[in-house]
Amino acid sequence: MAEKIAKLMNDNPKMRWLALILIALMMFFGYMFVDVMSPLQEMVEAQRGWTPDVFGKYASAEYLLNVCGFLILAGIILDKMGIRFTGTLSASMMFVGAAIKYVAISDWFQDSSICAWLDSWWVEMPGSAKMAAFGFMIFGCGCEMAGTTVSKAIAKWFKGKEMAMAMGIEMAIARVGVFAIFSISPILASKLGGVSGPVGFCTVLLLIGVINFLVFSVMDKKFDSQLAAQGKANGEDASEEEFKLKDLKKVFGSLSFWVVAILCVLYYSAIFPFQRFGANMLQCNLDGISAESAANIFRWFPIGAAVITPFLGRYLDTKGKGATMLIMGALLLIICHLVFAFVLPATHSHLIAYATIVILGVSFSLVPAALWPSVPKIIDEKVLGSAYNLIFWVQNIGLCLVPMLIGSVLASSNADNPAVIAAKQSGADFIPYDYTVPLIIFACFGVAALVIAIYLKVLNGKRNLGLESPNIVKE
Repeated sequence: MAEKIAKLMNDNPKMRWLALILIALMMFFGYMFVDVMSPLQEMVEAQRGWTPDVFGKYASAEYLLNVCGFLILAGIILDKMGIRFTGTLSASMMFVGAAIKYVAISDWFQDSSICAWLDSWWVEMPGSAKMAAFGFMIFGCGCEMAGTTVSKAIAKWFKGKEMAMAMGIEMAIARVGVFAIFSISPILASKLGGVSGPVGFCTVLLLIGVINFLVFSVMDKKFDSQLAAQGKANGEDASEEEFKLKDLKKVFGSLSFWVVAILCVLYYSAIFPFQRFGANMLQCNLDGISAESAANIFRWFPIGAAVITPFLGRYLDTKGKGATMLIMGALLLIICHLVFAFVLPATHSHLIAYATIVILGVSFSLVPAALWPSVPKIIDEKVLGSAYNLIFWVQNIGLCLVPMLIGSVLASSNADNPAVIAAKQSGADFIPYDYTVPLIIFACFGVAALVIAIYLKVLNGKRNLGLESPNIVKE
């Protein structure tokens, strides 16, 4: 019997990479839905009356329940119930939340009694935005839980193998989803008569994502049976039997963990909220180009990340230098936001816009490629799910508050802007906002992330955490 199962499923390259593709496609569809309305900010304001302040609140809703504690619960569910249960639950939540959001922004909902009732309270936010925010909250819970589940699944299937490269490829596939939706969302909106078309399209894709994860679950169950039969202590089921709530002290009491978590929230606060406003920022800083043209420029941001991330993952697997990559990524982030704030408005150069977007994508490759494979090095495997979810929880605090901050600052800093006032008075579809102050805020997050990244490298040297060491274990 031992000879029959000497070669596990994840020892077969085809099987472990097939498992990766199945779960990565689920995240690909999820990332598409996250930014499906990001290129449509101008259209949403014209068709639904969503001002930048309202748009910021809607964007923040994705993370609200996670910040209120759902992600901590999700980590316990993941470590207690396992990858298959948690992944199926999270994929289903993404689909349900997406369906609610689709209903909220559909044309027929605007004339419904439900929308009229929603309009009647907290009038600063339209009823369609309230309903969309509710659906986005449910989707956000599923998406963030799915992200941590996928990370734990990759750590399980690629342990001692090409883990960083696998995580890099998963992130690359997911970010191609951002490229895809920035490319097709404006087209679908124009062809299908409004913002509901792209949202409906992505909702269907999320249903396919549920099916993909169910197929992966069949494979993962067989893999677990092999691990159990071979008597491995590092199998998913074995880890779950040993997990106890008191084990979370290992996470909460780890200084290295909290440094990584703080770095994560600072860096991502300058990335994901920026994606919500990035296309509109390009419109405003490039002499009022169309929303579709702005989206065509911004879509190259995730492509830069998608192309480079797998190679960086491979480098981390064979050479290491993860802490150094975090520092380099933070530096590039600062430079890019300062260029957007001061150079682009002065030059209106499309070439500079393209170049800066691609460089920002390189930054977005360096940090995640080094960050996520570092967590298994500093946290025990049986609480790895809780650790990932706690990091996501801290991250979600920033991702929840920052879009509201940016939307509010954008509105207040342009309150006396003559060009904005004139455009609103004339009923123009395009409002030429000045993005200087919001972009400086994003750059400040980058500066703080740089300081933490430097401290993490110092800590790695003192405690020998292995963040600069390769991931592949040579036999």
